Amino acid sequence: MNCPWCDTAAGPRALHAHLSDQHGDQVSTTGRDGKVFYEISCPLCGARYEQLVRKGAGDPEFLAEFETEIRMVAFDVLVHHLLAEHAQAAEQAAHEQNDVGDRRETKR
Repeated sequence: MNCPWCDTAAGPRALHAHLSDQHGDQVSTTGRDGKVFYEISCPLCGARYEQLVRKGAGDPEFLAEFETEIRMVAFDVLVHHLLAEHAQAAEQAAHEQNDVGDRRETKR
């Protein structure tokens, strides 16, 4: 899998760690109606995921204390999205590129 923000390529677990370590600023948290939500958007297709942070409501210190965990959950959602929505397209592009290479070799 490829990182959608940089040139890093890794398996799903390693990519998850990379995203959390290097691109944590891509996860945002917002408060609405006394509740806290995290949000992350796919930079490849624009799909936006927002989820209620259940225990964060009414506790201003919760976000600071659990910022890393919230980020990890958001990137877990993104990695699953990348696998489900973008892995097939990446595999198809690689397959098509291999087909072109195979045709070139056949013509020689």
